[in-house]
This record gives sequence, structure tokens and C-alpha cells, in this order.
Amino acid sequence: MNPLMAARAYAAVQGGAATGETTPAAGPGFGEMLKNVMGDMTQTSKAAETQMTSAVQGQANMIDVVTAVSSAEASLETVMAVRDQVIAAYQEIMRMPI
Repeated sequence: MNPLMAARAYAAVQGGAATGETTPAAGPGFGEMLKNVMGDMTQTSKAAETQMTSAVQGQANMIDVVTAVSSAEASLETVMAVRDQVIAAYQEIMRMPI
């Protein structure tokens, strides 16, 4: 998930709330969104590994390696933050009285 996708999702939710719509948005569901984010994180990690391998072989520029590793780190931190929020939400739901 990139910032543009997040902004579009936010705009879709805000637009539906402002007009009083009760039907779900025509975008991907929560599970599909998580699947896409995990796929993106995996791709950035693989790109970072490829850059590091090229650097070890002397075929890559160090700036490209640092950029790829930083991107992979940011993606991983985002996924971990979302995971923590999902766990916190689940725990909150489990504490609710029936």
C-alpha cells in the first residue's frame, strides 16, 4: 500500500459518510488490501536483497543499495504497525461484554 492508495481509500470512506451511503465501497476488501500490502512488502524485500547481492559482486552503486534497504525497512515497519493495530483491535473486541 502506498500513500496514494491510502488517500483514495480515505477519500472513498469520507465521501460515503458525507452522503449517508450505507453500501460498502467498490474497492478491495480488508483481506485483499492486507494481501496486497504483504505482496508489496515482499517485493521490496526481494529488491533490496537483489541490490545487496549486486553490491557484494561489485556491480551496484551503494546509493541504490541504501535506498532499496531503506524502502524495505519502511515497508516492514508499516506491516508491523498494521499488525499491531489489528491485534489491539481484536483484543479490544474480545474485552467487550456480550
